[in-house]
Amino acid sequence: MEAIWTSVVAVGGTLMGAVITHIFQRLASRRSELFARSEALRQERIATYSSFAAAAEDYRHGQADRWYRKQQDPDGEAFITARDEAHRLRTATRQVLYRVKLLTDNKEVTLAAERAYQRTRDVSTARNQAERGALDAQARQAIEAFVAHTSPLIR
Repeated sequence: MEAIWTSVVAVGGTLMGAVITHIFQRLASRRSELFARSEALRQERIATYSSFAAAAEDYRHGQADRWYRKQQDPDGEAFITARDEAHRLRTATRQVLYRVKLLTDNKEVTLAAERAYQRTRDVSTARNQAERGALDAQARQAIEAFVAHTSPLIR
Protein backbone atom coordinates (compact mmCIF):
# COMPACT_ATOMS: atom_id res chain seq x y z
CA MET A 1 0.00 0.00 0.00
CA GLU A 2 2.87 2.27 0.76
CA ALA A 3 4.18 1.87 -2.80
CA ILE A 4 0.83 2.99 -4.23
CA TRP A 5 0.82 6.16 -2.14
CA THR A 6 4.38 6.87 -3.13
CA SER A 7 3.40 6.52 -6.79
CA VAL A 8 0.30 8.74 -6.34
CA VAL A 9 2.39 11.44 -4.65
CA ALA A 10 5.04 11.22 -7.39
CA VAL A 11 2.45 11.45 -10.19
CA GLY A 12 0.62 14.27 -8.38
CA GLY A 13 3.88 16.17 -7.87
CA THR A 14 4.81 15.71 -11.51
CA LEU A 15 1.40 16.98 -12.68
CA MET A 16 1.51 19.93 -10.29
CA GLY A 17 5.03 20.80 -11.49
CA ALA A 18 3.89 20.64 -15.11
CA VAL A 19 0.90 22.92 -14.40
CA ILE A 20 3.01 25.45 -12.50
CA THR A 21 5.67 25.42 -15.23
CA HIS A 22 2.99 26.02 -17.86
CA ILE A 23 1.57 28.98 -15.92
CA PHE A 24 4.98 30.61 -15.49
CA GLN A 25 5.90 30.04 -19.14
CA ARG A 26 2.64 31.60 -20.25
CA LEU A 27 3.24 34.66 -18.05
CA ALA A 28 6.82 35.00 -19.33
CA SER A 29 5.61 34.68 -22.91
CA ARG A 30 2.96 37.37 -22.38
CA ARG A 31 5.54 39.74 -20.87
CA SER A 32 7.85 39.09 -23.78
CA GLU A 33 5.07 39.81 -26.28
CA LEU A 34 4.17 43.08 -24.51
CA PHE A 35 7.79 44.17 -24.46
CA ALA A 36 8.26 43.37 -28.15
CA ARG A 37 5.09 45.29 -29.03
CA SER A 38 6.06 48.33 -26.97
CA GLU A 39 9.57 48.33 -28.44
CA ALA A 40 8.18 48.12 -31.98
CA LEU A 41 5.86 51.07 -31.23
CA ARG A 42 8.77 53.02 -29.75
CA GLN A 43 10.88 52.41 -32.86
CA GLU A 44 8.00 53.45 -35.12
CA ARG A 45 7.51 56.63 -33.09
CA ILE A 46 11.21 57.47 -33.30
CA ALA A 47 11.12 57.06 -37.08
CA THR A 48 7.90 59.03 -37.51
CA TYR A 49 8.70 61.88 -35.13
CA SER A 50 12.14 62.40 -36.63
CA SER A 51 10.66 62.18 -40.15
CA PHE A 52 8.13 64.86 -39.27
CA ALA A 53 10.78 67.20 -37.87
CA ALA A 54 12.93 66.67 -40.99
CA ALA A 55 9.98 67.19 -43.34
CA ALA A 56 8.93 70.35 -41.48
CA GLU A 57 12.48 71.72 -41.73
CA ASP A 58 12.55 70.96 -45.47
CA TYR A 59 9.14 72.61 -45.85
CA ARG A 60 10.33 75.68 -43.90
CA HIS A 61 13.33 75.99 -46.21
CA GLY A 62 11.06 75.57 -49.25
CA GLN A 63 8.72 78.27 -47.98
CA ALA A 64 11.63 80.67 -47.50
CA ASP A 65 12.88 79.94 -51.02
CA ARG A 66 9.38 80.50 -52.36
CA TRP A 67 9.19 83.87 -50.58
CA TYR A 68 12.60 85.01 -51.88
CA ARG A 69 11.81 83.96 -55.46
CA LYS A 70 8.50 85.83 -55.30
CA GLN A 71 10.31 88.98 -54.17
CA GLN A 72 12.76 88.68 -57.08
CA ASP A 73 10.19 88.07 -59.84
CA PRO A 74 6.61 87.07 -58.98
CA ASP A 75 5.94 85.99 -62.57
CA GLY A 76 9.30 84.34 -63.16
CA GLU A 77 10.09 80.70 -63.76
CA ALA A 78 12.18 80.52 -60.57
CA PHE A 79 9.17 81.55 -58.47
CA ILE A 80 6.87 79.04 -60.17
CA THR A 81 9.42 76.27 -59.60
CA ALA A 82 9.90 77.29 -55.94
CA ARG A 83 6.13 77.49 -55.43
CA ASP A 84 5.61 74.03 -56.90
CA GLU A 85 8.42 72.63 -54.75
CA ALA A 86 6.90 74.26 -51.65
CA HIS A 87 3.57 72.62 -52.47
CA ARG A 88 5.29 69.24 -52.82
CA LEU A 89 7.06 69.73 -49.49
CA ARG A 90 3.78 70.77 -47.85
CA THR A 91 2.16 67.55 -49.04
CA ALA A 92 5.08 65.46 -47.79
CA THR A 93 4.96 67.19 -44.40
CA ARG A 94 1.20 66.72 -44.15
CA GLN A 95 1.59 62.99 -44.87
CA VAL A 96 4.05 62.57 -42.01
CA LEU A 97 1.77 64.68 -39.80
CA TYR A 98 -0.97 62.11 -40.36
CA ARG A 99 1.42 59.35 -39.25
CA VAL A 100 2.25 61.35 -36.10
CA LYS A 101 -1.46 61.59 -35.32
CA LEU A 102 -1.92 57.86 -35.85
CA LEU A 103 0.95 56.91 -33.54
CA THR A 104 0.18 59.02 -30.50
CA ASP A 105 -2.70 59.57 -28.17
CA ASN A 106 -0.85 62.47 -26.54
CA LYS A 107 -2.79 65.67 -27.34
CA GLU A 108 0.24 67.88 -26.66
CA VAL A 109 2.27 66.06 -29.31
CA THR A 110 -0.54 66.36 -31.83
CA LEU A 111 -0.99 70.07 -31.09
CA ALA A 112 2.77 70.68 -31.29
CA ALA A 113 2.90 68.96 -34.68
CA GLU A 114 -0.08 70.95 -35.97
CA ARG A 115 1.48 74.17 -34.68
CA ALA A 116 4.80 73.39 -36.40
CA TYR A 117 2.97 72.66 -39.66
CA GLN A 118 0.90 75.87 -39.47
CA ARG A 119 3.81 78.11 -38.51
CA THR A 120 5.87 76.69 -41.36
CA ARG A 121 3.01 77.17 -43.81
CA ASP A 122 2.78 80.85 -42.83
CA VAL A 123 6.40 81.69 -43.75
CA SER A 124 5.60 82.40 -47.41
CA THR A 125 2.83 84.87 -46.54
CA ALA A 126 5.17 87.53 -45.12
CA ARG A 127 4.82 91.04 -46.54
CA ASN A 128 8.44 92.06 -45.95
CA GLN A 129 11.85 90.74 -44.93
CA ALA A 130 11.40 91.50 -41.22
CA GLU A 131 8.07 89.68 -41.10
CA ARG A 132 9.53 86.74 -43.05
CA GLY A 133 12.37 86.53 -40.53
CA ALA A 134 9.92 86.57 -37.62
CA LEU A 135 7.66 83.94 -39.19
CA ASP A 136 10.66 81.76 -40.01
CA ALA A 137 11.88 82.01 -36.40
CA GLN A 138 8.39 81.07 -35.14
CA ALA A 139 8.35 78.06 -37.45
CA ARG A 140 11.77 76.93 -36.26
CA GLN A 141 10.71 77.33 -32.62
CA ALA A 142 7.53 75.36 -33.26
CA ILE A 143 9.52 72.51 -34.81
CA GLU A 144 11.87 72.52 -31.84
CA ALA A 145 8.88 72.51 -29.47
CA PHE A 146 7.54 69.44 -31.28
CA VAL A 147 10.86 67.68 -30.77
CA ALA A 148 10.87 68.70 -27.10
CA HIS A 149 7.35 67.25 -26.62
CA THR A 150 8.17 63.97 -28.33
CA SER A 151 11.60 63.17 -26.97
CA PRO A 152 10.42 62.05 -23.50
CA LEU A 153 7.97 59.64 -25.15
CA ILE A 154 10.67 57.71 -26.96
CA ARG A 155 13.24 57.34 -24.20
